[in-house]
Amino acid sequence: MSEDRAEDRATVAERAAWAGSRVAHEHFRTDIAVETKASKTDVVTEADRAAQREVIDVIREAFPADAMVGEEDDELKAVPETGAGWVIDPIDGTNNYVRGMRTWATAVAAVEDGEPVAAASALPALGDVYTADESDAYRDGDPIAVSDVRDPETAAVVPTIWWPREERDQYARACEAIVSRFGDLRRFGCAQAALAALAEGAIEGVITNVDCNPWDSVAGVHMIRQAGGTVTDLNGNRWRHDSTGLVASNGALHDEVLAAANEIDPQ
Repeated sequence: MSEDRAEDRATVAERAAWAGSRVAHEHFRTDIAVETKASKTDVVTEADRAAQREVIDVIREAFPADAMVGEEDDELKAVPETGAGWVIDPIDGTNNYVRGMRTWATAVAAVEDGEPVAAASALPALGDVYTADESDAYRDGDPIAVSDVRDPETAAVVPTIWWPREERDQYARACEAIVSRFGDLRRFGCAQAALAALAEGAIEGVITNVDCNPWDSVAGVHMIRQAGGTVTDLNGNRWRHDSTGLVASNGALHDEVLAAANEIDPQ
């Protein structure tokens, strides 16, 4: 992909994320109806659907032929291995959103042949947008970088992607692995916010052993890499959209973060 073309996609990703997040924000802290999907904690609202439609409309103005991967409606549910596409989460952190909590994001990533080339996560209730192009990552237009923390006892690590009810023992082991190794544990309830926080140096690690939906992960993974961090699967191999597990770190602590992730499911 040419440099100009990649820059165009970064610009469109940011514009689309902001557009979708504004639609979602219009309904934030209102009496919008809440529906459930696969479980009692897997919730969706009409704001999710409306925001996704807005994101897609913005993208299609610039790239009408590109594939669309989206959490809601009938869009694709897997990243295409060839060609250009977009990965969209209209409201990542819907449980936070419906509770009136500010930590939720509209995330958009551009992919080419299965690899991210641009990304944006808008958090309108917090007033921030995180972006990444082919060279750097940014918060509100200013360059960001992962932290340089090397002492595990001063590091903060996040367990992310909620576990099914029958696997909550794995969440407990994730928490135990983190608190026994690192200085602190955080849980955001929004995977893209956690990944963005790692990219900006606010935390040092993000772990899960589950298969991540691309809309929960691809945008933030690109930001972390462009900010100088490391993202692998549970075996320490470079993470892809179809990897099992996700282990992200500032790089300096990756071995320790990877070890914690591998304690979640001893099998």
